[in-house]
Amino acid sequence: MTPDTNAPKQLRLIIETDDFDSAVRFYRDALGMKEQLAFATEGDDRVAILHAGIATIELATPTHAKNIDAVEGAPHAAGVLRLALEVGDTAGAVETALEEGAELIAAPVRTPFQSLNARVAGPAGWQVTFFQELESIEERAAREGFTTDDARTR
Repeated sequence: MTPDTNAPKQLRLIIETDDFDSAVRFYRDALGMKEQLAFATEGDDRVAILHAGIATIELATPTHAKNIDAVEGAPHAAGVLRLALEVGDTAGAVETALEEGAELIAAPVRTPFQSLNARVAGPAGWQVTFFQELESIEERAAREGFTTDDARTR
């Protein structure tokens, strides 16, 4: 068996919420995540599986997480899981989220790594960062400080 045999094919983040309808309205309707078929039984046994585009896992040291919080103008909360969603229009995504009951944590800000970031508090206590890329991966790769961890000088 090669390592690729068991490489993940999908990342699924499970958000347990007491206000299911509000969460569905926020993530599916306000943020535009398409719903796919899912099995549930009856009554309060409900599930919605929403497509969120390409999934990545961002591993960060506490120092880096604090730096991101500072750049975005958001208070640091150690150990808090946060969704980060790439969007085409950060300001528009924030406006839609706020109309759906999200609370603004940090208004849109241009980051030193050339993205436009903002953060809201969504349903079930999850923080959501919206980020709009302002340059291509190729442009970013040419700038100092951008590399992969295995190539980084320690």
